[in-house]
Formats: sequence, structure tokens, C-alpha cells
Amino acid sequence: MRFALTDDQVEFRDAVRGLLADTCPPEAVRAAWAVGREDSEGADADTPDGRVPGAWAALADMGVLGLMVPESAGGLGMTDEDMVPLLMEAGRVGLPDPLSSTAYVAAAQLAAAGGFDDELGQIAAGDLSVSVGFGPNCLVANAETADVFLLADGLGTDGAYLVPAGSERVVPLDSVDGTRDIARVTWEPSAGQPVGSAQALLDRAALGAAAQLVGLGRTMVEMTVAYSAERQQFGVPIGSFQAVKHHLANASMGVEFAEPLVLRAANSLTHGDPDASVHVSMAKAKASDAAKAAAAVALQVHGGIGYTVEYDLHLYMKRAWALAVEAGDAEFHRTRVRSFLLG
Repeated sequence: MRFALTDDQVEFRDAVRGLLADTCPPEAVRAAWAVGREDSEGADADTPDGRVPGAWAALADMGVLGLMVPESAGGLGMTDEDMVPLLMEAGRVGLPDPLSSTAYVAAAQLAAAGGFDDELGQIAAGDLSVSVGFGPNCLVANAETADVFLLADGLGTDGAYLVPAGSERVVPLDSVDGTRDIARVTWEPSAGQPVGSAQALLDRAALGAAAQLVGLGRTMVEMTVAYSAERQQFGVPIGSFQAVKHHLANASMGVEFAEPLVLRAANSLTHGDPDASVHVSMAKAKASDAAKAAAAVALQVHGGIGYTVEYDLHLYMKRAWALAVEAGDAEFHRTRVRSFLLG
């Protein structure tokens, strides 16, 4: 079986790539990143909400937000295999908006549960933002701007619940990635509506993060290749040095090996493969490791400039660090694979 995109999927992916290139350039991500900064007099220098102005509406107009929403609720009624390549593109540009948690995880979970056509229609229209978390006292991204929460009792155990914003306790926290609007959310299942299993929620949350990590890994490798072609040492580009070539080749290979695992997991979820959770965990473990390795190589090759917040690398590197542990880190998912295989 080939886990490759169809012509229609490639065409849609390329259209989304162009839209995101226009609406979410690095300077837009940087502006969203400026949460909580203070100016020289101690006042808030900028108070963005961790979102990119215009990107969400543009994604809704193109049909991306409603891609996983059933046609009966105003969406396109498409599948994981169609959505996952678009999440890679969101990762490529570092889109800070909650695309995966809302248009992928929540849309699929609510559609499978049934009886949530109003919420699904709002997702497709871009009028509902959903944040996802695991555990009774969980860390949640984009928490302060969420309209509702999709929360599970634990990582892949018990049930999942749709919890309206305001029925839980939200405590904002600092994050290594300033666009993620992290908070600790304390909640009770009695405050929400049951919406299926926590395992289904975990599978898509993990796969959505894995897809974005593939895109982030590619961007970091591409940035570093371009930098190594320009930066000179001893009168020649540092990219001509064999050691640098090997590091970049290894980083690129890790990302490229992660992509087919991500596409395989999307195929498994689409077709109800009984081993879908295993495939998701394999994809998330590999994508997390690959993106972290790409970040490490990028930082090393860039040298001192890579450590500065003025250089764009940190926007993607810190997002990769955050997503690598979201919905379970690599070790969690390797353990999950072992437990499934051992029965």
C-alpha cells in the first residue's frame, strides 16, 4: 500500500500552502508571539491573543475549517487523509491558531458522537474555537481564547467531554512558545457532555501534533540549509563542510521518514484499522524525535544567531519543543505501542 497523496489532495494542499504563505508569514507569527511583553515603562507593549489576524477567516472561506465536518452540518465531509497534509502546512508556517484542535480533533470527535450539528456548523463557519486537554487538572493550549473545551479524564483512558468555557477553572501559565496561550484547566466531567472515548480523542490530538511537527521540521531544515549556503567560514560557505552536510542530511532524513508514518496513521483512522492507535503512536514518536533533532541541528549550525529571539528560527524551534510533548511525548507513545503489541 502506498501512503501517498492523490492529485486532488496535492492540489488542495498546495492551495492551502499558498494561503498560509500570504496570511501567516514569519512576521505575523512573531506578532502573535508577543503575548505579555512589556515596554520600557512596564506597560503591555502588545496584547495579541496568540492568533494571526485574517488567517482563521481565510481558512474558513477555503473550507479548511469545515473539511472534517459532515456535509449535513455545512462542511465538506472529508477524512483524516485529506486533513493531515493541511496540518503539515500549518506546521510549516508555524500557524498559532488552533487549527488541529478545532477543525481536526473536535470536528472528528463531535461528528462521530452525533447530535452536535450546531457546534459542527460553527466550526465550519469559523465561529467556534476548541481547545483539547487530558486529565482532570490538565495543561491546555489556546485556553483563554477557547469557546469550548474538549477534555478527557486521562491520556487515552475513560471518556471525553465537551465542556463550555466558564464552567472550569483556568489558570494562565507561561510557555516556551509565546503563541500557545497555555493554561492549567481544572474541570469536572459533570460540567460537560459525553462525546465518545478518550482514546479516539488522544489518537487525533497526537496525529495532529505529529503532522505539524513534520512541517516544522521541514521549515527548520530548509532555513538551515539556506543559512549554511550564505554563512562563510575560512572563505567558503559552511554548507560545504562535510560535517555540516552530514548533520543536515540526518535531520532531513528523520523528517522525511516521519511523514509516511503520519500518512499511514491517517489512512488507518480513515478506514477504521484496528491497529490505528498503534500507527498513531508510531507516527507521533517518530515525528517528535525528528522535529527535536532538526531543531538541535538548526540551532547548532546557526550558532549564536540561532539563540536570539530576533531571528525567526526560535519561532519554529520552540513550537516544535511544545508539540513534541503535546498529547504524549515520544517515550509515552513508544510505551503505548509496546502495550498494544503485548496485549
